[in-house]
Amino acid sequence: MRGDGIMIVLFTDFGLEGPYLGQVKAVLLQEAPHVPVIDLFANAPACNPQAASYLLHAYARGFPPGTVFLCVIDPGVGSRERRPVVVRADEHCFVGPDNGLFNRVAQTAHAVQWQEILWRPDSLSATFHGRDLFAPVAARLARDDLPAGMLGASFSCSLDDWPQDLYEVIYIDHFGNAMTGMGGGRLGDDAILVVKGRQIAYAHHYAEVPRGEAFWYRNANGLVEIAVNCGSAAHNLGLRIGDSVSF
Repeated sequence: MRGDGIMIVLFTDFGLEGPYLGQVKAVLLQEAPHVPVIDLFANAPACNPQAASYLLHAYARGFPPGTVFLCVIDPGVGSRERRPVVVRADEHCFVGPDNGLFNRVAQTAHAVQWQEILWRPDSLSATFHGRDLFAPVAARLARDDLPAGMLGASFSCSLDDWPQDLYEVIYIDHFGNAMTGMGGGRLGDDAILVVKGRQIAYAHHYAEVPRGEAFWYRNANGLVEIAVNCGSAAHNLGLRIGDSVSF
């Protein structure tokens, strides 16, 4: 697991406003003061672990061996229906809720290990496990100082029914581009996407289409993305997270 580029990467739906992200980072600073913390997503699909799983899979691949991902998309926080887990997938480590968030990462890994987090802090809030439970565990993983008994025995997780692609919008970025849960490698350049009743043709990059025209392309992280040259696909096409996409 350990590598020269050890860092903790945050992937949450907490948003940049309010205290939540700052409180989590304060715990990480106290527990692992020499480990860099990277803000990857603070606006991952809110309360939507399935959509977030495809986003996490696409964006985690570019990080070095040993990276610890602290991931919190957790609408079931505090309930008995979901376990807190550590998932080791190839050379990366993921900490967060077992609610589907890590399924796509685990599905594509060559080697994967699931373990339940058994440790509990002296003070554990009912609704903020990101700060109270997941952040301390992520910090200890990053500094390679995980006490015995903190994690349970490895268990298996069947992912046979988890789809390889999610045919819907999973994220809308600052520019109004709409990422989908579809891998770009499985679509030919002649594929026509259909979304909100509109047909969208492929272009390699923005400059290949006139200003204001919608197109789809393979983004820098391998996902099918819908964009408008010098415009907002979300605004022009009325797209929202969860909208279905077909071809």
